[in-house]
Amino acid sequence: MNQIENILNILKRGQRLTALEALNGFGCMNLKGRIWDIKQMGYSIEKEWIETSSGKRIAQYYIEETPIGHNYRLLI
Repeated sequence: MNQIENILNILKRGQRLTALEALNGFGCMNLKGRIWDIKQMGYSIEKEWIETSSGKRIAQYYIEETPIGHNYRLLI
């Protein structure tokens, strides 16, 4: 399974994803870039800034909705 498929599977399950989780989970070093790729496929991906326990602000991505009648061909 490639990085885009991994990200989509997580987001479609209603889970949220940070860059650190993507790196640790499946070696994705450029989550922002993969999110851009997914948005180009027609998905509505949202970003929320959260604060970690150490006080650092990081982006957390989630999917708003799955496009209806969209061609799910991966653009790689």
